[in-house]
Amino acid sequence: MYPFGRMIKEMIAHRRAPPMGPFDVHHSYHRCWPWDLDPWMELNNGRTLTLYDLGRIPMAVRIGLVDALRSAKWGLTVAGVSVRYRQRIRMFERVAMQTRLIGWDDRFLYMEQSMWNGKLCANHILVRAAVVDFAAGGIVAPERVVERYKPGLVSPPLPDWVQQWIASERARPWPPVAVDPPA
Repeated sequence: MYPFGRMIKEMIAHRRAPPMGPFDVHHSYHRCWPWDLDPWMELNNGRTLTLYDLGRIPMAVRIGLVDALRSAKWGLTVAGVSVRYRQRIRMFERVAMQTRLIGWDDRFLYMEQSMWNGKLCANHILVRAAVVDFAAGGIVAPERVVERYKPGLVSPPLPDWVQQWIASERARPWPPVAVDPPA
């Protein structure tokens, strides 16, 4: 089940936090609870992605993006993610999360997030997010989003590793070729 209680806690915890610039880093802290574990008694990989919502959404609020989206009846959805796991997170361990907007291209916003267990990076993700129009349907071009959000704001150049991931994703076939086609 989605951790609605934890999301409410994060929104309350950060409601009085000062606004941030669009590319500033949002810091948050989270604990690995027993219901977050996999059979190997560490933070479940799927739950890791869910916990990253607890950093991404408050960050979007603090940079003012959520207000711009709501006023246009738009939403934000994950359209792709690349994950690196490097350090186990065990039950009851507290992790520090860092979340920031990196920039955008002609279709998507790109964010990076990481979880830190002390001075060790436990995992890191690159998120490709799409803004969707609830009324008209479909993806809203980032240039339209930025015009509503912060007119005149320009994306910094996306790092090489992000551009390489974008190129790789464009080359990836969609839909995938079914190995065993469904009946």
